[in-house]
Amino acid sequence: MTTSASHSSNTPVSNWLAQRILQLRIAILLLFAVLLAAAAVFVPQFRIDASADTLLVKNNALYIKTQQANQRFSPDEFILVAYKPRNGEIFSSTTFTDLTWLREQYLALSRVQSVTSILTVPLLSDASVLTSDADVAELTWQKQQFSPQQMQQMLSDHPIFTDLLINKAQTATALQIVFKPDPELGALEQEILAVQQNSLQRPLTAEEEQKLEQLQQQADPLRQALVKQRQQELQQISHINQQVAQQAETFTGGAYVVAQHLVDIISSDLTVFGSAITGIIAVLLLLLYRSIRWVVFPLLACAASVWLTLGLFAVLDIRATVISANFIALQLILTLAVMIHLIGAYRDIARNNSAASQQQRVVMTLQQKLAPCFYAAVTTSVGFGSLLFSGIQPVVDFGFMMLIAMLLTMSVSLLLFPALLSLLKATPETADYAIFHHVLQAIRHRVARAPLGTVFVGVALFAMLLPGLAQLNVENSFINYFAKDTQVYRELKFIDQEFGGSTPLDIVITLDPAKAKADLLLSAEQFNQLHLAHAVVAEFAASGNVTSLVNFTTLATQLNDDKPLTEYELNSIYLLLEQKVVNQLVGAYLAEQPLQVRIATRIKDTTEGLNRELLMQQLHQDLQSVGLTAEDYSLTNLFVLYQDILSRLFDSQIMTLGLVYLAMAIILLLIFRSLKIALIALVPNICTTLGILGLIGWLGVPLDIMTITIAAIAMGIAIDDTIHFVHSYLQAPPNKALQHAFAHTGLAMLFTSVVIATGFAVFGFSGFLPSVYFGLLTAAAMLMALVADLTILPALLKRFVASSARST
Repeated sequence: MTTSASHSSNTPVSNWLAQRILQLRIAILLLFAVLLAAAAVFVPQFRIDASADTLLVKNNALYIKTQQANQRFSPDEFILVAYKPRNGEIFSSTTFTDLTWLREQYLALSRVQSVTSILTVPLLSDASVLTSDADVAELTWQKQQFSPQQMQQMLSDHPIFTDLLINKAQTATALQIVFKPDPELGALEQEILAVQQNSLQRPLTAEEEQKLEQLQQQADPLRQALVKQRQQELQQISHINQQVAQQAETFTGGAYVVAQHLVDIISSDLTVFGSAITGIIAVLLLLLYRSIRWVVFPLLACAASVWLTLGLFAVLDIRATVISANFIALQLILTLAVMIHLIGAYRDIARNNSAASQQQRVVMTLQQKLAPCFYAAVTTSVGFGSLLFSGIQPVVDFGFMMLIAMLLTMSVSLLLFPALLSLLKATPETADYAIFHHVLQAIRHRVARAPLGTVFVGVALFAMLLPGLAQLNVENSFINYFAKDTQVYRELKFIDQEFGGSTPLDIVITLDPAKAKADLLLSAEQFNQLHLAHAVVAEFAASGNVTSLVNFTTLATQLNDDKPLTEYELNSIYLLLEQKVVNQLVGAYLAEQPLQVRIATRIKDTTEGLNRELLMQQLHQDLQSVGLTAEDYSLTNLFVLYQDILSRLFDSQIMTLGLVYLAMAIILLLIFRSLKIALIALVPNICTTLGILGLIGWLGVPLDIMTITIAAIAMGIAIDDTIHFVHSYLQAPPNKALQHAFAHTGLAMLFTSVVIATGFAVFGFSGFLPSVYFGLLTAAAMLMALVADLTILPALLKRFVASSARST
């Protein structure tokens, strides 16, 4: 390309901007130096929030109702430590000694309120205890020193403690560590809920919104302090558990245990894979360009864009979550993609204009690439922006984060990078590898000879993936987020299978006051209704531990030689056991005004063939079949909230893709000012997005709140190459358009796709499966996009866009 040729693709705006950027390069460098220094002050304040709440939609009725139920029935914050003796003997002096020692060590932790085990709960041997004045709290192993044989007899198939403190096979037991609540945080959360629950009847007023924001700001530092405290506690508990490692295996589980594992994994992934991708990028750049400058300067630009983004996120208090954990890798790759197009143009200009000064080379590069890079940034932003309309708050937040990241990426790429580049000396550029040119030339010849045949073959190959769309599913669980060979998976699986499940599901039933008796908490008729509902919940194969007042009556009946008790006896037993035994384990089961009872269960996430949506539907049907109406009960807690997210995914995917296609079509129409060209440019990207979704279906990878973003992200990134190719195609005479596009854009497309795919593929080594799927599938999408952009796109242009002498 000659100097004059390089200007053929220019516009007055591009020329003016290119000149201004070079004239102001010193000011630009000083501005970025100040911004980077300012970011250094705030980057240490950047936070990761990987709690289960970040996977939920917080502003919907289900979330608020769950918070109401949690406050009403007040289940304590706790974690479970399972203890499995290596010799298999639960009922032995060694086990009892270890449990006693572990309890003492846990109680020494500052925030621990109580530690419950089979040694500290009342164990009843006959019904006389229930009707006497005996102190039930005295009937523990600690007080009575029951023999191992007595303990085994009293705990066998215990209606309350089985699956809570001892597994059915009696091969493992558990200690429940209950933590003291933070009074200040608890009071603030009550105030927050008091405001939020108004939204169940009407929209919140401006004053309520403002108050809610103020309360959240007050609660946030307390929550952050609690997260750090929990992290320290888990480390201390892990250290304590290691002291009994010779005698037993220990497994730790609980809601915030999962959250802490997520924080640890995300923190590790941000560091490890961010560094790994940087290293891989450096090696690939060195191999591709064989020049240190094309390693150092692109990496400096990538580092600057990430550093500024981290600083801005810290200032705005935007936190990385499970969904957005990979934003650093994503931004590195997005920045590099722009770098490669700029470097490719610069090297081409330098080889064809060896007499030009460095500043002239940079100006010509900007004149040639400012417009397509800007258009590419807009379309990439559209891809991320479509996530704002997903209707799933975590995905919305991720889309917003990436819009900010894209703005900074383009600022660094089109301002800082050329300013730095202008400071270098003009040196000869190495030739590109001949093999790449041969491959591209072979593809070009194939396209030129048979454009329609190329389109047909390309579309047919993508169409082979389409049946996979019918196999897409949204089944997932927190346990399945972790690779099966990790310690966290083994721990969570053991707790799930041996101690009554993982994901809590509560059924809160409002009892009919007309059926009540004045001198009783519950009448016989109300007890009977509860029994039926309890049986319905326990019937499901996926139901783990199921606990309600029914467990109390079952225990009392067993102690009474399987003879039924009167409703007065049942009420007395409930009051006796609820206050001194069970409330500390799983929270209350009865609340007054209005009179409600709670059935608490945990769903076993490892259940083979578990279909959560079907389970919810069947549970509703079964509850109503035993006499309850939809108004009589509500389903709450984490299982319901997570299923709500999963149920939105299909609709969200359709809406997101529909918006992407529409927005891309409009943007392409504005860029190229031709409906025909816009539609042609859209075709390979539609093939890519539908193809990757089909591949997800074929592979049986469940859609979740990370994999659902792949199609939109892939299209947002892949369309960059489409725009560069079409832009280059339209700048040459008709007889040289295809050759010009392949020569001046094909190599950069090949490089960017290979580098992006390689970078994302690194996530295949993560222990966090959403990251694994996200990385590998996005890499696959990039390669699909490369194939489509080098075959279907040029074939369609060759066949239907014979020429275009105008500039875009």
